Amino acid sequence: MTEEKKPATNRIGLSKADYKGVPSTMCKGCGHDRISEAVIQAAYDLGLNAENIIKVSGIGCSSKTPAYFLGRAFGLNSTHGRMPSFATGAHVANHHFTGIGVSGDGDTASIGMGQFVHLLRRNPRLVYIVENNGVYGLTKGQFSATADIQSPSKRGSYPREAAIDLCGLALELGCNFVTRSFSGDKKQLVPLLKTALSFDGLAFIDVISPCVTFNNHEQSTKSYTWQKEHDVHFHDPTFVPTFEHIDIDYEEGEAREVELHDGSKVILRKLGEDYDPTDRVEAMDRLVETRNKGEILTGLIHIDTHAPSLRESTMLSDRPLATMQQEDLRPAAGVIDGINDQFRT
Repeated sequence: MTEEKKPATNRIGLSKADYKGVPSTMCKGCGHDRISEAVIQAAYDLGLNAENIIKVSGIGCSSKTPAYFLGRAFGLNSTHGRMPSFATGAHVANHHFTGIGVSGDGDTASIGMGQFVHLLRRNPRLVYIVENNGVYGLTKGQFSATADIQSPSKRGSYPREAAIDLCGLALELGCNFVTRSFSGDKKQLVPLLKTALSFDGLAFIDVISPCVTFNNHEQSTKSYTWQKEHDVHFHDPTFVPTFEHIDIDYEEGEAREVELHDGSKVILRKLGEDYDPTDRVEAMDRLVETRNKGEILTGLIHIDTHAPSLRESTMLSDRPLATMQQEDLRPAAGVIDGINDQFRT
């Protein structure tokens, strides 16, 4: 009788299975599942204690995914577009926790844009992941603000407005960690996540993550348009087929055309070794250059390890506020009088 082989463990004695969550309910082939797998791999490799992690999300398909990784972590599914406020509050209450915020392109680039802008300014320690598919997947595939103008919806129509480049916006607003990847490029995404989890500040990651259900081309027989034109009526006219995950592997500095499930194509451009991610101006120039070529730039676009985090700029005490008693937090009467005196003329 052979001895059962024990699973491999990391530096704190946990197996990769210990970093998983509940089974995914995403459509088969959804890029979001690949992102969850990458988070699990990154946390396992770093030997993180999930009980010292807090996961926060908003509303949408993407915001369901924190349930599928780091099951031992604290988690909060917040309101639509307001994840940054909840994440900031959690960070201020206990900055010893590592924060992972998961959002979607609709959750971030539309209803949550104001929150996103001010989160970048405050720079709390948070890994902010946007699972970007260009549609509102949970509410039947309307265009989001990141939908490329040349990309049709499942109804065969095209966006009227140009897409918002979230990486370009993050750079312009002073974000100190800006990166982009593709959900199927585990070789690139996992190291980027490991770097982000080790960064003291806001680490923004825009992950292109194909939606297998609503990124259908104009001629698709599974689209609402086709059903309407052929006068076919079902209780639920949407059929979600099973697709294979899209996985790619390409070298630094190389461009790679990737065909998505609906037959459309995107061109990914991976940054090379000659690129300096600490130069914000070069980062903005490279984003514009690749966008004008119709390419999607991936890799560590910008990093600044010298900018003060929210913890430093607000001089948070080393002792977490969440562990203090009321008498620790309430200033003495004399202190309040002194503050008031400063405002009296």
